[in-house]
Amino acid sequence: MKSLKPSMREKKRYLLLKGSFTKSDAENAIKEYVGILGYAKASPMWVSKNILAINRKEINNIRASFALAKNISVAKVSGTIKKLRK
Repeated sequence: MKSLKPSMREKKRYLLLKGSFTKSDAENAIKEYVGILGYAKASPMWVSKNILAINRKEINNIRASFALAKNISVAKVSGTIKKLRK
């Protein structure tokens, strides 16, 4: 099977989350604010315990959902994991 061109791939942004939360808490916060369809558009993927990769077009919706959540906040947003960890 042929691989996708770079221009056809989904562009990701990485969020560094802070607070006392579990992965299911973060996923439920996203689903509560944007719903299942918005969750599918954002296509969140966990990179590590506190780093979440999402589609770049949905960054504002995901940040808003974490702003409404009580114990989750976004510390930093970056286009690469390497710069996020600095």
